[in-house]
Amino acid sequence: MIFFTLKIVLAAIIIAFASWLSGQNPKIAGFIIALPLVSLIAIAFSYYEHNDIEKTVLFTKSILIAVPVSYLFFLPFFFAKSFNMNFFLIYGTGLGFIIVGYFIHKYITNFL
Repeated sequence: MIFFTLKIVLAAIIIAFASWLSGQNPKIAGFIIALPLVSLIAIAFSYYEHNDIEKTVLFTKSILIAVPVSYLFFLPFFFAKSFNMNFFLIYGTGLGFIIVGYFIHKYITNFL
């Protein structure tokens, strides 16, 4: 239970820091969030917790495939001005694209 709590606190600190920094310096905050910090931490925790290299490798491959697919979420933000979209429409469209991305990820990972 202590290890689980540590994982929650660490993730919360990273998210809270990036959120705060986005108000001070959005470009640096975006760069920090783009770093695979969460992946690095999750991969290490996963291996430590399960001690199974095969599952860890599969987990890492899944992340590698998911990263470019997850970029679909950001597409509506690039076209928001062109289509005069409000925030909720942009965000909702991005979430819709993520759902499509999930099925793309699921299809690709079936070959791993």
